[in-house]
Amino acid sequence: MSAVEEIVGAVFGAGAAIPHRARLPGGASRETWALDVAAADGTRHELVLRLDSPGGAPEAGATLAAETALMRAAFEAGVPVPRIVASGESYILMTRVPGETIPRKILRDDAYASARPRLAAQCGRALAAIHRMPLSCLPSGAGEEDPLRRWRDVLDLLGEPHPVFELALRRLAATRPRPGRPAVVHGDFRNGNLIVGPEGVRAVLDWELAHAGDPLEDLGWLCVKAWRFGSPLPVGGFGTYDDLIDAYERAGGDPVDRDALRWWETFGVLKWGVICVMQTMRHLRGGARSVELAAIGRRVCENEWDLLRMLRENPLPRGSRRTQA
Repeated sequence: MSAVEEIVGAVFGAGAAIPHRARLPGGASRETWALDVAAADGTRHELVLRLDSPGGAPEAGATLAAETALMRAAFEAGVPVPRIVASGESYILMTRVPGETIPRKILRDDAYASARPRLAAQCGRALAAIHRMPLSCLPSGAGEEDPLRRWRDVLDLLGEPHPVFELALRRLAATRPRPGRPAVVHGDFRNGNLIVGPEGVRAVLDWELAHAGDPLEDLGWLCVKAWRFGSPLPVGGFGTYDDLIDAYERAGGDPVDRDALRWWETFGVLKWGVICVMQTMRHLRGGARSVELAAIGRRVCENEWDLLRMLRENPLPRGSRRTQA
């Protein structure tokens, strides 16, 4: 009996059947399955199962048990997330939320035309809910750290010369805002990690990188140009800053200093640029030979160009109300 069948049997009883299963793309150390389960009482369930693969190397980020705790806390806080049906140390079984996650479809297909004007405000409300989650739901070791120092160290370890990234790091260090109150930060809240239907956001996915930090980190990351996929709209390619900020504040989020938000957006572009270098080096240095990883290399210069444009056209301010003296 496979692990999938064992888990389904334990949750729904020995008479449960799995008329449909399909393994979804994912990491080497974890498996993700779409399952249709027919319980012995005649009910049917559309589910997603995530489980650790036997012998798989641990992935970066939260364990599945920690991710379960985060998603349950998110549900309690009012964040749209899949409902946890059952969980263990090595698996999460959750409801399957229908909808689209591919950004280009969300931004271009007629099926989502009515959703697009609503998405930025819906993201603002979801982020306000995330930022009121209790810090106690975070796994141990997910405490606050200096994000600028972390990514400076990553760039140094790569041993690759990138003068634009060095310039951005210096500008960011010189104009750094005072941190906001510590909050649960999703860590990867962006277009691509949202399930969207014709009415808008149905679920927030991928909680592996959640940590304690400044709430504006999440808002700035959502505004990074890479997640606009060619759209001129700055928030995920589907909305304006006003749409996002107004909804966030009305939903109980802390007042947003726009200069500080611009700092975090600039930081996000730098961070994504360094990640692109990391991914490309995995291919070039033989860690994981992959055409996809190699192709990410061209994104490095795109981020360098974006950083130069941002620093020239919209320079980071000194002396905003949240900026250190």
